[in-house]
Amino acid sequence: MRISVSSDMDEPVARLLVAALRERGHEVLTHGALRPGDDSRWAVCSAAAARDVADGTADQAVVCCWTGTGASIAANKVPGVRAALCTDAYSAEGARRWNDANVLALSLRLTSGPVLGEILDAWFAGAPGEDAEDRENLARVAGLDDARGTVPGA
Repeated sequence: MRISVSSDMDEPVARLLVAALRERGHEVLTHGALRPGDDSRWAVCSAAAARDVADGTADQAVVCCWTGTGASIAANKVPGVRAALCTDAYSAEGARRWNDANVLALSLRLTSGPVLGEILDAWFAGAPGEDAEDRENLARVAGLDDARGTVPGA
Protein backbone atom coordinates (compact mmCIF):
# COMPACT_ATOMS: atom_id res chain seq x y z
CA MET A 1 0.00 0.00 0.00
CA ARG A 2 1.21 3.53 -0.72
CA ILE A 3 1.05 5.74 2.39
CA SER A 4 1.64 9.48 2.41
CA VAL A 5 3.14 10.76 5.68
CA SER A 6 3.52 14.32 6.88
CA SER A 7 4.94 15.89 10.00
CA ASP A 8 5.54 19.49 10.88
CA MET A 9 8.51 18.52 13.05
CA ASP A 10 11.34 16.02 12.64
CA GLU A 11 10.56 14.22 15.90
CA PRO A 12 11.70 10.69 16.82
CA VAL A 13 8.14 9.33 16.66
CA ALA A 14 7.73 10.72 13.13
CA ARG A 15 10.91 8.95 12.00
CA LEU A 16 9.75 5.80 13.82
CA LEU A 17 6.42 6.03 11.98
CA VAL A 18 8.12 6.13 8.57
CA ALA A 19 10.37 3.20 9.51
CA ALA A 20 7.46 1.16 10.89
CA LEU A 21 5.40 1.69 7.74
CA ARG A 22 8.32 0.62 5.54
CA GLU A 23 8.92 -2.44 7.75
CA ARG A 24 5.27 -3.36 7.18
CA GLY A 25 5.94 -3.32 3.44
CA HIS A 26 4.31 0.01 2.58
CA GLU A 27 5.69 2.50 0.10
CA VAL A 28 6.02 5.81 1.97
CA LEU A 29 5.70 9.29 0.45
CA THR A 30 6.93 12.01 2.83
CA HIS A 31 5.96 15.65 3.31
CA GLY A 32 6.93 18.50 5.60
CA ALA A 33 9.83 18.08 8.01
CA LEU A 34 10.30 14.50 6.77
CA ARG A 35 11.33 15.72 3.29
CA PRO A 36 14.30 18.12 3.15
CA GLY A 37 13.38 21.46 1.63
CA ASP A 38 9.63 20.88 1.92
CA ASP A 39 7.26 23.32 3.65
CA SER A 40 6.90 21.97 7.19
CA ARG A 41 4.01 24.14 8.39
CA TRP A 42 1.35 21.74 9.69
CA ALA A 43 -1.44 23.20 7.57
CA VAL A 44 0.62 22.91 4.39
CA CYS A 45 2.18 19.48 4.82
CA SER A 46 -0.96 17.85 6.25
CA ALA A 47 -3.03 19.11 3.32
CA ALA A 48 -0.38 17.84 0.89
CA ALA A 49 -0.53 14.34 2.36
CA ALA A 50 -4.34 14.43 2.33
CA ARG A 51 -4.36 15.56 -1.32
CA ASP A 52 -2.25 12.49 -2.14
CA VAL A 53 -5.15 10.36 -0.86
CA ALA A 54 -7.83 12.43 -2.57
CA ASP A 55 -6.11 12.31 -5.96
CA GLY A 56 -5.16 8.62 -5.71
CA THR A 57 -1.40 9.13 -5.42
CA ALA A 58 -1.61 7.40 -2.02
CA ASP A 59 -4.03 4.83 -0.63
CA GLN A 60 -3.98 6.33 2.86
CA ALA A 61 -2.07 8.96 4.81
CA VAL A 62 -0.76 9.62 8.29
CA VAL A 63 -0.51 13.28 9.31
CA CYS A 64 1.33 14.44 12.43
CA CYS A 65 1.72 17.62 14.41
CA TRP A 66 2.41 18.33 18.09
CA THR A 67 -1.17 17.60 19.24
CA GLY A 68 -2.48 16.01 16.03
CA THR A 69 -5.43 18.39 16.05
CA GLY A 70 -4.16 20.89 13.49
CA ALA A 71 -2.98 18.13 11.17
CA SER A 72 -6.42 16.50 11.39
CA ILE A 73 -8.24 19.78 10.71
CA ALA A 74 -6.06 20.61 7.70
CA ALA A 75 -6.42 17.11 6.24
CA ASN A 76 -10.20 17.17 6.66
CA LYS A 77 -10.44 20.32 4.54
CA VAL A 78 -9.49 18.25 1.49
CA PRO A 79 -12.65 16.87 -0.19
CA GLY A 80 -12.87 13.10 0.03
CA VAL A 81 -10.64 12.84 3.07
CA ARG A 82 -11.86 11.45 6.37
CA ALA A 83 -9.05 12.09 8.85
CA ALA A 84 -9.28 10.76 12.39
CA LEU A 85 -7.13 11.85 15.31
CA CYS A 86 -6.31 8.64 17.17
CA THR A 87 -4.48 8.37 20.47
CA ASP A 88 -4.98 4.64 21.02
CA ALA A 89 -5.69 1.39 19.21
CA TYR A 90 -9.41 1.40 20.02
CA SER A 91 -9.99 4.79 18.40
CA ALA A 92 -7.92 3.74 15.36
CA GLU A 93 -9.92 0.54 14.85
CA GLY A 94 -13.19 2.44 15.34
CA ALA A 95 -12.15 5.16 12.91
CA ARG A 96 -11.63 2.54 10.21
CA ARG A 97 -14.79 0.53 11.05
CA TRP A 98 -17.35 3.25 11.77
CA ASN A 99 -15.94 6.17 9.79
CA ASP A 100 -14.03 4.51 6.93
CA ALA A 101 -11.22 6.93 7.82
CA ASN A 102 -8.56 7.15 5.12
CA VAL A 103 -6.17 9.47 6.98
CA LEU A 104 -4.76 8.79 10.44
CA ALA A 105 -3.79 11.85 12.48
CA LEU A 106 -1.28 11.42 15.30
CA SER A 107 0.06 13.58 18.12
CA LEU A 108 3.83 13.85 18.17
CA ARG A 109 3.59 14.74 21.87
CA LEU A 110 1.39 11.86 23.05
CA THR A 111 2.39 8.96 20.81
CA SER A 112 5.11 6.70 22.19
CA GLY A 113 6.78 3.95 20.20
CA PRO A 114 4.74 1.12 21.74
CA VAL A 115 1.46 3.05 21.38
CA LEU A 116 2.36 3.84 17.75
CA GLY A 117 2.73 0.12 17.05
CA GLU A 118 -0.64 -0.64 18.64
CA ILE A 119 -2.34 2.16 16.69
CA LEU A 120 -0.85 0.99 13.39
CA ASP A 121 -1.81 -2.63 14.10
CA ALA A 122 -5.41 -1.60 14.75
CA TRP A 123 -5.55 0.84 11.83
CA PHE A 124 -4.34 -1.69 9.26
CA ALA A 125 -6.40 -4.55 10.72
CA GLY A 126 -9.52 -2.39 10.62
CA ALA A 127 -11.87 -2.20 7.68
CA PRO A 128 -15.04 -0.30 6.93
CA GLY A 129 -18.05 -1.88 8.56
CA GLU A 130 -21.18 -2.94 6.73
CA ASP A 131 -23.69 -1.57 9.26
CA ALA A 132 -26.43 0.31 7.37
CA GLU A 133 -26.42 3.25 9.77
CA ASP A 134 -22.65 3.66 9.43
CA ARG A 135 -22.92 3.56 5.62
CA GLU A 136 -25.72 6.16 5.74
CA ASN A 137 -23.63 8.43 7.94
CA LEU A 138 -20.70 8.13 5.52
CA ALA A 139 -23.00 9.10 2.64
CA ARG A 140 -24.07 12.17 4.61
CA VAL A 141 -20.45 13.11 5.26
CA ALA A 142 -19.65 12.69 1.55
CA GLY A 143 -22.42 15.18 0.82
CA LEU A 144 -20.53 17.77 2.83
CA ASP A 145 -17.79 17.70 0.19
CA ASP A 146 -20.03 19.03 -2.58
CA ALA A 147 -19.85 22.66 -3.60
CA ARG A 148 -22.99 23.65 -1.68
CA GLY A 149 -22.01 21.82 1.47
CA THR A 150 -25.44 20.23 1.77
CA VAL A 151 -26.07 17.04 3.66
CA PRO A 152 -28.11 14.36 1.85
CA GLY A 153 -31.36 13.62 3.67
CA ALA A 154 -30.95 16.49 6.14
